Amino acid sequence: MKLSVNIGSVQFKNPVTVASGTFSYIQKYSSIADLKKLGAIIPKTVTLNPREGNPSPRIVETPSGMVNAIGIENAGADCFINGKLKELKKIGAPIIASVSAHTDKDFLVLTEKFNKAGVSALELNLSCPNLKHKTLVAQDKNATYCIVKAVVRKACMPIVAKLTPNVTDISLIAQAAQDAGASAVSLVNTFSAMVIDVNKRRSKLGNVTGGLSGPAIRPIALYMVYQTAQRIKIPIIAMGGITNSSDALEFIMAGATMVAVGTASFVNPQAPRDVLEGIKKYMQKNKIKDIKELIGVMK
Repeated sequence: MKLSVNIGSVQFKNPVTVASGTFSYIQKYSSIADLKKLGAIIPKTVTLNPREGNPSPRIVETPSGMVNAIGIENAGADCFINGKLKELKKIGAPIIASVSAHTDKDFLVLTEKFNKAGVSALELNLSCPNLKHKTLVAQDKNATYCIVKAVVRKACMPIVAKLTPNVTDISLIAQAAQDAGASAVSLVNTFSAMVIDVNKRRSKLGNVTGGLSGPAIRPIALYMVYQTAQRIKIPIIAMGGITNSSDALEFIMAGATMVAVGTASFVNPQAPRDVLEGIKKYMQKNKIKDIKELIGVMK
């Protein structure tokens, strides 16, 4: 069976990766051998300078999912590149670094830093709903186009634009990213959400609002992937409530080239590996020789 897929000029040995922000949980409880099997690893998003993140509580469980408001807590790009990234490379799986910034200039500085870091691709997180500014880049097709185009000019690797589902038509934003030169789009990020403690009469999150992920969002995320695949030609890295291989295959059939497992890892750190093995078994059972035979079969 042929499981390899391409994002720009880079080939990944299979279509299964992990959603940014959840990998540390998988890393803690999984063996290096299991992690090495994955097509790629997408670590937690980093920013140019250190961030403390949002006040606690930061995570609340909800029916069929969870709401988080982490706020991209991280030690900054230099610390990540000189420390964590070196450890991640020892695993042996390709690394797709994820970065976020408030300004075009910071995105460009981050790009220059990661050009020298030896990663396979760079994901631009344009869609985190927990940062306190009025409009997300990924909610504006013109802003998305401008930032992606500027970064592509500086980048020495494929650029992936991570998009928010909190828009009227996500395919229009994906089209802007493609027109700007992105090699792929990553969708969907979390849906804006909140949970109220009726006894205390206040939000259960320190940040008041956060982002919903998990199986609860899967049907909507699947539709958005399908909708976007009808409009663009570049690959889609899909995520949104994937817990098993059947979920992953739905996204692939809807048009995704790769799939990322996120929230499921909190329940089962082996979920990414299980998804990969399940895809292999499906292909064997149905005598499918190449994963590309399944990509976008839903027309």
